[in-house]
Amino acid sequence: MMAPSGPGVRLLPNAITVLAMCSGLSAVHFANVGMWGAAIASIAAAAVFDGLDGRIARLLDATSKMGAELDSLADAISFGVAPALAIYLWKFEGSRAGWVIALIFAVCMVVRLARFNTLLEKEQPPFAKEFFVGVPAPAGGLLLLLPLIIEEQVRTKGWWNDPIVVGVWTVVVAILLVSRIPTLSVKTVKVPPRAVAPLLVLIGLLAAAVITYPLVALIIAMVVYLGHLPYSVRRYMWLSKHPEAWTVTGVERRAIKRAHGVAARRLGLRQPLHGRVAGAAMRAVRRPRRDASTAAAAEGAAPTAGNRRRSWRQLGLRRHHKP
Repeated sequence: MMAPSGPGVRLLPNAITVLAMCSGLSAVHFANVGMWGAAIASIAAAAVFDGLDGRIARLLDATSKMGAELDSLADAISFGVAPALAIYLWKFEGSRAGWVIALIFAVCMVVRLARFNTLLEKEQPPFAKEFFVGVPAPAGGLLLLLPLIIEEQVRTKGWWNDPIVVGVWTVVVAILLVSRIPTLSVKTVKVPPRAVAPLLVLIGLLAAAVITYPLVALIIAMVVYLGHLPYSVRRYMWLSKHPEAWTVTGVERRAIKRAHGVAARRLGLRQPLHGRVAGAAMRAVRRPRRDASTAAAAEGAAPTAGNRRRSWRQLGLRRHHKP
C-alpha cells in the first residue's frame, strides 16, 4: 500500500474543519424552521469536528497557516454566529434588544478568537499551554444554548426560558469568552498507563449516556464545566508561583504540593486570617474593653504576660517567640 501524498494528507484536517462550519450553518437553518433539537445537535457536532481537526493535523504533521485561519473562521460561524442566531430566533425574534444581545455574543466570540490567534505568537510560560485564556469557542457556544437545552429536555416553561434570564445569561457567557479566566485544556492531559483501561470503560459509559440521553448529558457536561472554573483558577495560580512544577509530571506535582504542605506545618505557618484580623481590630477600636491589662496600665502597673497573651488573642494573632 502506497503512503498518502502530501497534498492529500493536508486536505483531511481542512475537510473536517469545513464539516464543522457546515454543521454550524445547518444549525441556523434548523433554528429558522423551529427544529431546536436538530440545531443543538448540529452545534454539538461542530464542537466534535473542531476537536478532531487540530489533533488530526498534528498527528499527520499537516498543520498549515491556511488551516489555522480556516479553523478560526469556522469557529466564528459555528460557535459565534450560529448559537447567537439560534437564541435570537428562539427567544428574541422581532425584539431590538434581543438582536443587540445576540450581536454582543457574536462580537465577543470573534474578539476571543482573534486574541487566541495573537497569543499563539507570544512567548508564554511552559505551564500556560495547559490552559485557555477565557472560555474556548466550542464550550462558549454550547453554554449559550443551555437554557434552550433545558427547555427541550423538560418540555415545560420556567425561569430558565424567561427572556430576561436568557438575555442576562447570554451577556454572562459573552463576558466569559473575553475574560482572562484560565480554563483547563484537555489537549495536554496525560493518562498514566494503569488508568487507561478504566478510562476507556468510562468513555464507553459516557458514549452510551450521550446516545440514550443526549440532552441530559449535555446539561451535565455544561454544569460540570462551569463547576471546574474555580479549580482551574486555583491550579493556574499555584503553578504560576511554583516554577519547579512547570515541566514535571502530574505525580511529581502532587509530591511537590505534599512537600510544601508538610514544610508549612513543620514551620508552624498558618493560613492568612484575611478578614478576621481586620474585623477583630475594628471591634477593638470601636469598643475598647477595660480588661485587666488596661486597668493595670491605668493604675500605673505593668501588664502581666497572661494579659498580654489575651490581648494578642483578641486580635486573632500569634506572637512569635524568640529562640
